[in-house]
Amino acid sequence: MSLSNTQLKYYDSEVLRLSAEKRKEYHAQVDRLVQELSKSLHARTELTVTRVVKAGSFAKFTILNKTSEDPVDVDVVFYISGKDVTTETLSSLGDVIYKLLIDIYPTKSVEHFEIQRKAATVTFVGTGLSVDVVPVINDAANDGYGWQFDIQDGTKTRTCAPCQIKFVRDRKSKDADFRTLVRLAKKWRNRSELKALKSFTIELILAYLLDKNGRAGSIEKRFRDFLLYIAQSGLKDVIAFPENTKPLQRFTDPVVIIDPVCSTNNVASRITEEERKEIVAAAEAAWEAANFASVEDDHDVWKELFGPRFKVEEQE
Repeated sequence: MSLSNTQLKYYDSEVLRLSAEKRKEYHAQVDRLVQELSKSLHARTELTVTRVVKAGSFAKFTILNKTSEDPVDVDVVFYISGKDVTTETLSSLGDVIYKLLIDIYPTKSVEHFEIQRKAATVTFVGTGLSVDVVPVINDAANDGYGWQFDIQDGTKTRTCAPCQIKFVRDRKSKDADFRTLVRLAKKWRNRSELKALKSFTIELILAYLLDKNGRAGSIEKRFRDFLLYIAQSGLKDVIAFPENTKPLQRFTDPVVIIDPVCSTNNVASRITEEERKEIVAAAEAAWEAANFASVEDDHDVWKELFGPRFKVEEQE
């Protein structure tokens, strides 16, 4: 027998979803970092911060509760003016931010600092919260837009953090269960160790299926449909959205999912052919397991997909 919406919502609310108490704690920790870093940027550099946006899964309410296999991170986008996008690099911006973070947190209040491809990451001791500080050169002509840099290949990508948050909020307005489906898919992804399948990619695949098929069917069926779509399509379809401007740009990457807020950006561009095959194979195996679990009403099989903490009712 299929899992009911009530059962999966119980699992989502009791196990997967970040609690209101934890959200409040993380907000406070991030706010302190933003306040201190903004103050230091203003006082010690020529950089002008025009806007700060909490972004990513945390802002979209699709973040998972922290476990040993589910890290918690918050993207904080610093929009910076007074810099020339044609001459600036992430290295130059990142180095400034990195040095200021060291000055702000000279003690062991943080575990470590790390320069990522597009951000400087701060990991806090105690909560285990990771904060990705993302510098974006502001586009004064387009509210919310700016250019984000890649430290490895030097490329820059046009982005709009508030627009991406709104995109997910709009799908949540169309489908009250959208965020639950995202969290289920992300939990399966983490359990399957599919690191190449990023959270935004999962959100966009589910948004595409919502736009295409509507919200008919149970949460369980739609989760299985998500797996089946990946398995059957092989992630070879070009995924785009009503929000995208036409004509669409052509991409040659193995997986093409066009950013709904910037049609020149392929969100899945870093998925290699081998990683595509790995994701597709994992989705096919998971669909077969989920289908069996649904027919046989076998919770042990669901635990293979979601982990030992899977539960759909209060347990003594």
